[in-house]
Amino acid sequence: MERIGVLTSGGDAPGMNAAIRAVVRCAAYHKIKCMGIEQGYEGLINGEIHPIRVRDVGSIIQRGGTILRTARSERFMTPEGRHEALEQCRKNKLDGLIVIGGDGSFHGAWELQKLGMPTVGVPATIDNDVNGTDMTIGFDTALNTALDAVRRLRDTAHSHDRLFIIEVMGRNCGFIALQTAVAGGAEYAVLPEYGLDLNRLCSKLDASRASGKNYSLIILAEGVMSGYELQKKLLEKGPQYKATVTVLGHIQRGGSPSSYDATIASRMGAYAVNCLIDGTYGVMTGLQNGHMVPVHLPDTWEKKKMLNPELLHLVEELSI
Repeated sequence: MERIGVLTSGGDAPGMNAAIRAVVRCAAYHKIKCMGIEQGYEGLINGEIHPIRVRDVGSIIQRGGTILRTARSERFMTPEGRHEALEQCRKNKLDGLIVIGGDGSFHGAWELQKLGMPTVGVPATIDNDVNGTDMTIGFDTALNTALDAVRRLRDTAHSHDRLFIIEVMGRNCGFIALQTAVAGGAEYAVLPEYGLDLNRLCSKLDASRASGKNYSLIILAEGVMSGYELQKKLLEKGPQYKATVTVLGHIQRGGSPSSYDATIASRMGAYAVNCLIDGTYGVMTGLQNGHMVPVHLPDTWEKKKMLNPELLHLVEELSI
């Protein structure tokens, strides 16, 4: 390996910059030149590629977002677009490529790998839905951002005897919603993996009121429905289920990475470089039981990452 490229793709996640920094500095340590690719796969097709040096990544470890920026590319979805991207890799004499992103980004990385470009993925998504790694970069920060909001809303809910619906991100998976519900002491979590049982939810709210509790919190994953849809459904069941809705939205994506995210991003970025050096291609850098391991890229999406059943039961047990 003499020259490698690094790009960020898909939604941004806190810790992406820490991963970029680790890639650049680890590459420099091994006397490898690093090229930064702007705007993900779209930028790769357009040839938005430039040298990125050690001093260029100074003081970015604490910054949210991604200095390389990110975009989704319709052109890369086509065979023609992927061949254009491969041609740019060859034109810029890249011996390997590191892709920092989530599920969709890894599909793209695998397509380039099949075309002959040595590729390693680094999992960065607040959804934590990538199989093969215990945690993805950005999840811990997003979770703590959501938890901070829930704790603030709890004060208002208690003061005004209200039912709050708090809609959190996560696309079609419930990792953020479930762990926010546990850590935030919510009465109920509505998750994409299980859908909405409206009668059960109402029974839970009734039991909470009957026990003397004057307020309740429902954590709703965006992949099930919007908070306002759930608000309407509850009101149709009766005026006693009138709820206030708060949508946390993209605030969960931004901000400085937590200590945990900055650490695993640094580990994963450096590990990705070493995978390329060692000839381990077509893999993702996975964190399993505290150790870094290579994970075959197709395994990251062909096997579904499951929610922890213990946490599901914990919400039920502790919400009385």
